[in-house]
Amino acid sequence: MTRRGQVWIETVLYTLIGLALIGMVLAFALPKINQTRDEIIVDQTIESLKELDNLINGVADQGPGNRRTYEIGIKRGSLTFNSEEDIIEFRIKDLADLYSEEGIEIENGRVKILSSSGQKDKEILLSLDYENKINISYAGRDEIKEFSAAPIPYKLSVTNERQVVGELVNINIEAISGSSN
Repeated sequence: MTRRGQVWIETVLYTLIGLALIGMVLAFALPKINQTRDEIIVDQTIESLKELDNLINGVADQGPGNRRTYEIGIKRGSLTFNSEEDIIEFRIKDLADLYSEEGIEIENGRVKILSSSGQKDKEILLSLDYENKINISYAGRDEIKEFSAAPIPYKLSVTNERQVVGELVNINIEAISGSSN
């Protein structure tokens, strides 16, 4: 009878030890997994912004009437077209770690990268600045338009509206499909 009780106690102890070991491994590995996942998301977003920049510059170079479409998936963060200041921004919040040195703006191609941290979370701001180069408008107006994370990619139309000698090229961006806020 005592032998049987000892087997059950050993089984329970070994199970608890095994669960504790798994918990310790996860406690050390999970933050690193989250940090790596965040870095991949930021790198993919930078590449998407570079593609959008190439598309905008290509449409601007091809002359008035040129129109192309661009599809962008936003799984995390928000994309903002600030046509008042001719800036395109992508902000990602709740990162596990800073992507770059806090408060120091760095560049990856034409994409400007600025990491910051608050009391609880870390975030990154990626931006493309077209001020004094190209006039960006959204739906024909100078306004601020924000697109948030969505399961369906946004399909955008990028059109060279007109080009007046001595003035900036006007690039109009509009959402063709997808949900927008």
